[in-house]
Order: sequence, then structure tokens, then C-alpha cells
Amino acid sequence: MKTNNLKKLFQATVLSLAMTSSVPVFAEYNDQVVAVVGNSAILQSDLEQSVAEALHQLNAQKKEIPPENVLRTQLLNQLILQNAQLEQVKRYGLKLDEKALNDAVMSVAQKSGANSLEAFQQKLDGIAPGAYELLRSRIANDLLIQRLRQQQVMSRIKISDQDVENFLKSPEGQAAVGSQAHVLHVRVSGGQNAAELQKVAQQVKTELNQTSDLKLIEKKYSTGSIQVQGADMGYRALSGIPGELAARVSVLNPGQTSELITVQDGVHVLKLIDRKSDEQKALVPQYKTRHILIKTSEIVSADNAKQMIDSIYKRLQAGEDFSTLAATYSNDPGSAQDGGNLGWVSPGMMVPEFDQHMQNIAVNQITEPFQTQFGWHVLQVTDTRQQDMTHEYQQRMARQILGERQFDTEVDAWLRELRSNTYVEIKDPNLDPRKANKS
Repeated sequence: MKTNNLKKLFQATVLSLAMTSSVPVFAEYNDQVVAVVGNSAILQSDLEQSVAEALHQLNAQKKEIPPENVLRTQLLNQLILQNAQLEQVKRYGLKLDEKALNDAVMSVAQKSGANSLEAFQQKLDGIAPGAYELLRSRIANDLLIQRLRQQQVMSRIKISDQDVENFLKSPEGQAAVGSQAHVLHVRVSGGQNAAELQKVAQQVKTELNQTSDLKLIEKKYSTGSIQVQGADMGYRALSGIPGELAARVSVLNPGQTSELITVQDGVHVLKLIDRKSDEQKALVPQYKTRHILIKTSEIVSADNAKQMIDSIYKRLQAGEDFSTLAATYSNDPGSAQDGGNLGWVSPGMMVPEFDQHMQNIAVNQITEPFQTQFGWHVLQVTDTRQQDMTHEYQQRMARQILGERQFDTEVDAWLRELRSNTYVEIKDPNLDPRKANKS
């Protein structure tokens, strides 16, 4: 979900890279334990490294440096929180595959001008021995913490269908999906006093409910002291309409008028004629698909599964009924009793191997047996269509935007809970606000 959050997590890592040439690596510092976090320990060298990096950053940005004890306390708390999260990473057994780590390190390497991991390693280790492994370890920890946060925090985010629909009707939501509105805009100004202005504006609103003839309304309600001016704004993107007006338009149905909007230059009334999306329709190819799956098990070996699917394929080629064979042999409980039918399937819904065969097979042809993580398959596409998924995509976009809004708030709440539920013992009383206050 969170590309932006991932970038934030990498900021400190990239910063460390930039500082490597001038910040010492405290690998051999007098490593006494400064804090115990769960089953792990924070060493003096860890804290000194963090202090050195923070001072370098503050000096580079020409920011005021806080008192030493305040800075060290803040940095120790950051390390405690990081260790608490890494403890959770171990608890849940989260692992990072080598390719994902290499890709992340390579992304940092390219920012430094290196075109390979080998060149990057030589560059860093030439500046400070062990710097490459230190950076690689930090990136790995960042990625694991990001994965932990997504796993733990996403389950806390609740977005209802009503939340989605409300967002899509809002000015922000309609701007996000490219919504346009055809709006009539009438301004009533002048008058001897506010009461007179409001009275005429209400009459204009009533008239506007009955007609869209702006010239008629202007002529009927303009007087020597009251000016009524109407404008057909045509189709306008809600993102291009002043926020106060867009907010009023977004809740209207076609044919409805807004409440009176009193501002400094008069009283405004809006009428929504129509709304449309300026986005092209999201037409997605779909495939009406059925398949037969043979899984391996304690009873069925990999070789036996392959033999079974080959036999089924030959029988299909010989003209036997697909539905009957699926109902008899398929190990997919969700589709077997329905003749192997999966219904209309969009690209990306299935695992890549299945997806590829589904999209490349001609209608009514049967694929040769192929293997996925679930077992051996044969599939048949019986029909194709282009499906308008615009609304579904807009809903997905809305959920993503709303989820990202909630994510940072929920991360903060989760981190506070994690910190309060983690055993922490700070050895140096000068770095523990609770002990410092008692002394």
C-alpha cells in the first residue's frame, strides 16, 4: 500500500549512505548494553552511531542541535522502537528473499551513481570497511519493518462500502476520478440590506428549481438595487471549481439546486444539470474459464499427478465431456461440482502461469497440461468479453486513498501499543525520563 511509507523508511538509509565518508562506524566501541528490548539489546555503539549520524544531518541542514542528553534520549527511543518492531519480525517469522533485498540495495546504489552491486560494495567499503554490509542490513531491516507494519496495521483499517461511496461523492473523490459537472451559477448581489438580498435569492432559487433559463431569471428578479447574474459554466472538472462551490455541487443530483451560499460578494445559488466522468472507460478483457486441477498429496505423488493430468488431457482431446471429467477428477472444490467453471476471470485474478495460459489460448481450445503452485491444470476459455470496470476501479482507488489516510494514524496507534507492551529496561538513568525525574 504504501510506496510513500517505504520511501520514508529508506530516507534514513540513503542519508547514512551519503554520510558514510564522514561519519565513523562504531564497530569496536566499548560495547556495554544501554537498553534491553524484549530479547534483544541496544549497545553503546548503536547509540553512538545514531548520535554521529544525527549530528551530521543536523549540521548539513544547518538546524539547531538540541542539548546532548535530549538528543541521545530521543535517538535511544527511536532505537528502542526499531528493536521492538524487529522483535515482532522474529516472532512472526517474516523473511526477506534475496532478490527483493538486492533490488532495494540496487535502487540506493543507482542514486549514488553505481551501476552494479559489486561497484557499490567496492565504493562503500573503500570509504569505510564493512559499510556495505551495514547499509545492506539496514535496508533489510527497513523492508522487514515495512512488511510487519503492513501485516499488522492493514487489519486495523476498516473502510465500509458507505465510506467509499461518500468519498466518491465528495469534491476530493470526484476530482480523483476525474468527475465533471455541468453547473448553472447564479449570483444575487446589491440590495438595501441583507434581509432583502436573502429574500430575492430565495425567490431565484425557487425559480431555478423550475427552469434553467438564466436570461429569464436575470430579467425577472433584477431591480434597480438588486443585480441577478447567471452563468452556464458548462462541464467543469470539480477539481477546477473553488472548493466551497465544489463541495455544494458534489452532493447534488442532476436537476437539484444548492442551498443559498452567502459570501462577501453576494448570495450564490448553483444548479447541477448533469455530471459525467472525463476518464475513458476502464474496459477490461475477461475470459469465461473452466479448468481441471490435480493436486499432489500424501497419496498422489508429483509423477502420479502429472500422469493423471496427461491422461485427462488425452481424453479431452478425444472428445470426452469437460464438465464430466472436471466433476469426476478435479481437486478444486470451488469449481469441480460446477464442471470446473470459474466464471468470468479478469487478468491478474489468478497466479501468473494460469493467467498466461488463459490469455493465450484460443476460445474453445484446451491448453496442454501446465503446473502452478497449486498443482497440474488444463483449462478452457469458452468465451471472452470487454467488461466496463470503471466503477470498480474508482471504488478500488477510493479504498486506497482512504486506506492511506488511515494508515499513518493506525501506525502511530500501533507503535504506541507496541512500545507499551514491550519489555524495555534502560540501563543509563540519564537516558530514562522516568528515572531522571525521580532523581
